[in-house]
Amino acid sequence: MMKIIRTSKDRRFLKKLLNRNQLEFDEVNKKVSDILSCVRANKDKALREYTKKFDGVLLEDFLVSEDEIKLAFSNISMQLKEDLIKAKKNIEKYHKKQLKNSYFIHEEEDIILGQIIRPIEKVGIYVPGGKAAYPSTVLMNVLPAKIAGVKEIIMITPPNREGKIKDSILVAASIAGVDKIYKVGGAQGIGALAFGTESIPKVDKITGPGNIYVAMAKKQLSGYVGIDMIAGPSEILIIADRWANPRYIAADLISQAEHDEMAASILITCWEPLVDKVLSQIELQIQQLERKETIKKSLNNYGAIIITDSIEESIDIANEIAPEHLEILTEDPFNIYKDIKNAGAIFLGEYSPEPVGDYFAGPNHTLPTSSTSRFSSPLSVDDFIKKTSLIYYSEKALMKSKDSIMRIAQEEGLTGHANSVKIRFDEV
Repeated sequence: MMKIIRTSKDRRFLKKLLNRNQLEFDEVNKKVSDILSCVRANKDKALREYTKKFDGVLLEDFLVSEDEIKLAFSNISMQLKEDLIKAKKNIEKYHKKQLKNSYFIHEEEDIILGQIIRPIEKVGIYVPGGKAAYPSTVLMNVLPAKIAGVKEIIMITPPNREGKIKDSILVAASIAGVDKIYKVGGAQGIGALAFGTESIPKVDKITGPGNIYVAMAKKQLSGYVGIDMIAGPSEILIIADRWANPRYIAADLISQAEHDEMAASILITCWEPLVDKVLSQIELQIQQLERKETIKKSLNNYGAIIITDSIEESIDIANEIAPEHLEILTEDPFNIYKDIKNAGAIFLGEYSPEPVGDYFAGPNHTLPTSSTSRFSSPLSVDDFIKKTSLIYYSEKALMKSKDSIMRIAQEEGLTGHANSVKIRFDEV
C-alpha cells in the first residue's frame, strides 16, 4: 500500500510529491473564470443559479438568520459547546502574543519615522461545507481577525440540500464573533466576497480553505482582493527512530490520509525494523474507520516510508520536503526540532499528535502546504493587519540630505525625482 524507499538516492517519489500541487488545471481555471465573470455581472441572480446547480437548493435569501443560530445552539450538545469555547480560549491566548504595535523613531532632530499598524477593515472567511464542514476552521480563521481588530467579518459556507448549515459551524461562528453568515460556497462565493452583490458586501481580504475551485478562484482574484494562501492537499511527515511506537505512527499517518486521495502521509526512519510494524498497524487500524476507502487511495497515491542511514539524513529529507505537519517521534525530539528549517507546524513527542494542533492547542491549523513552508508561515494576526510607513523631514533635515538624495536619483536617471528635492531650495 505505502511505497518503501530504501535509500534517499531514489528521488522519483520525492519529485512526484514535490510536484503534487503543480498539476495542470486548465479546465478548472476556465470554469472558475466563467463563474467569476457571471457573478461579477449578475450578482445575486448568478449566486442563486449556481447554488441550485452545485448545492441542490434554490435560496431567495442567503443570510443566516438569528433564529437559525439560536436553533443551532439548542441542537448541539452542551459538551461540544464547552469544547469549542475551550478551544477558542486556547487559540486566543496563543494569537494575542502575535499583536504588534505602531512605532515611531525620533533619534535625529527634525526627522520622525514610523510604522502605523491598522487592522484590515472588512474580511471574508470561507468555510467548506458537506463532509468537510469543520467548526475548527471557523475558530482558526475568525479569532486572529478579531484579535487584529477587524471591524467586520463576513463568513460564507455552502448550504446542504435543505438550505441549512451544520449546527456546529453556526455555533462556532457565533462564539468566535462573526458578524454575518451567508449560505453560499464554491468559486461563486469567492466571487461574491471579492466583487460584492446585492446581498453580500465586498471585502478587502478572503481567508479559509476550500476545494480546487475555491483555491483557483482565490488565485485568480489575488491582487484584486487580498488572500491568505493557495492551500494544496494536506500532508504529514513523521520522523521516527527505534523508540517510536508503531501504533501511534500508523494512527497519525492514517489521520492525514483520511482528508482526501491527494493527502500525503510519509514516515522517515533510520530504524528499518519499524517498517513492518507500522504497515501491520495500518492494515489493522484502517478496518475500523469510516473513510477507509479514501485512506487506502491516499496511502497508495502519496504514502511512503523512507528508510535512511541516520537521523541526520532523515532531517535533511524532511527539510527538503518542507511539510505542512511534522511530527518528531524520537527519543529526544527537543534536540532534533532545532535542525528543522522548513515546516508549517512541528509536533514534539508521542503525546502531541497532529489533531491536537488541528483542534485545540492554540497555534493556527491553517498552514503552508506543498513545500511552501520554505517561504510561508501559518495564518496569524499578521494576515489581518496592514502596515503604513510614516516619514517626516523638516526643512533643515532635508537640506542636510538633499545632495545625497539627488545624486542617487540622477544615478537612476530619474531627474524628476532629483528636481522634486532641488526645487525646494532654489529660492533660498
